[in-house]
Amino acid sequence: MGMTMVQKILARASGQKRLKTGDVVEPAVDMAMSHENAALVINQFAEIYRDTGLEAKIWDPSKIAIIFDHRVPAESSKTATNQKRIRDFVAKQGITRFHDIRGDEGGICHQILPENGYVLPGQVVVGTDSHTTSHGALGAFAFGIGATEMASVWALGRVLNVEVPGTIKAVVEGELPEFVEPKDVILHLIGRISAEGANFKVIEFHGSTIRNMSTSGRLVLCNMSVEAGATSGIVPPDRETARYLRREARLKTIPRAFGPDSNAEYDRVIEIDASKLEPQVAFPHTVDNVKPIGEAASIRIQQIVIGSCTNGRLDDLATAAGILRGRKVARGVRMLVFPASFRIYREAMKKGHLGSLIDAGAVVMNPGCGPCLGVHQGALADGDKALATTNRNFKGRMGNPNAEVYLCSPATAAASAITGEITDPRKLPARKGE
Repeated sequence: MGMTMVQKILARASGQKRLKTGDVVEPAVDMAMSHENAALVINQFAEIYRDTGLEAKIWDPSKIAIIFDHRVPAESSKTATNQKRIRDFVAKQGITRFHDIRGDEGGICHQILPENGYVLPGQVVVGTDSHTTSHGALGAFAFGIGATEMASVWALGRVLNVEVPGTIKAVVEGELPEFVEPKDVILHLIGRISAEGANFKVIEFHGSTIRNMSTSGRLVLCNMSVEAGATSGIVPPDRETARYLRREARLKTIPRAFGPDSNAEYDRVIEIDASKLEPQVAFPHTVDNVKPIGEAASIRIQQIVIGSCTNGRLDDLATAAGILRGRKVARGVRMLVFPASFRIYREAMKKGHLGSLIDAGAVVMNPGCGPCLGVHQGALADGDKALATTNRNFKGRMGNPNAEVYLCSPATAAASAITGEITDPRKLPARKGE
């Protein structure tokens, strides 16, 4: 039998001709990413060298990226002190791919990596964040690891004892209807196979819908693959991948595209007819509690959140701005918008998207992860219901276990902001004069 995408990538990274599911390898790492939790990695990294008499030195500083994004700007002296410690470590180790709290280079880690060309097809990418799976959108095998495991990567440049995962092939065919977005595709898939349906496996995306989807949309699919239990999500690189790397990441040299073998063996094949999908909503308190939007109609909402590493890109903001332009956010609703990076922030500002959102009543915040996980900005009150384009809705996820979080696409979030209740964007009343 032939090899899947991940089998090919791991074979290259471990110096082997071919691999099969269940083999154990120690692949070389091409990119290792951390955010503020690099402070924990630093602790573990120091432990490796304790009592050895050797200097604690990273194996290759050019293959490390550290991005501040979870608590920016720092919300406490403890956070600020940890960030200072990381800055000192970065300077000492000569790490140049460091994104501090700056308007000219900052943003959420899972947006910073692709838009700066830090991720390429065929690479092995690890990060101390579960949504490192995002980077499979560019044809990399990208997955999350813990602080202790990352410390060993910093020292050795390899991930130890990686079992080659099986692969689920998701084939998505057809044209997405109006106001049905990539977020609806992945919510539908998660709801269909459950939060454990892809445990210890990779979801490999195929089909005409994927081929016609932007890299932004592919990032949504791979970002949320972990919510189905997947080790990673991956899209075979193609013309769209090359376009993104040249025009968005501004790279001059692009690796040659490759895909799985035609006779690759998959654990399961799932087919989705995109033309029959409608907007989806994940109900509290699990991401796989997915229902079509008709079953969510008229649920009152106190807070709308558009942004995050899942849906904070330029097309997401454009969709929301287009729906809200000339309309107003309902009274009693707080609408928070946080772009995924300052590059996106500036582009959205130039195109007038941010102005339209502000005119409608939204509050635009700096790029960051704070509202998504409830550690900074935008916490919920007891009894609040939030509708968010983020990726998780576990109890307490947005800072309060006595609140509820529903997940949706940017179009659904924007439409719901206008009415104050979960609303099908296809049924939104026309603007005055239309």
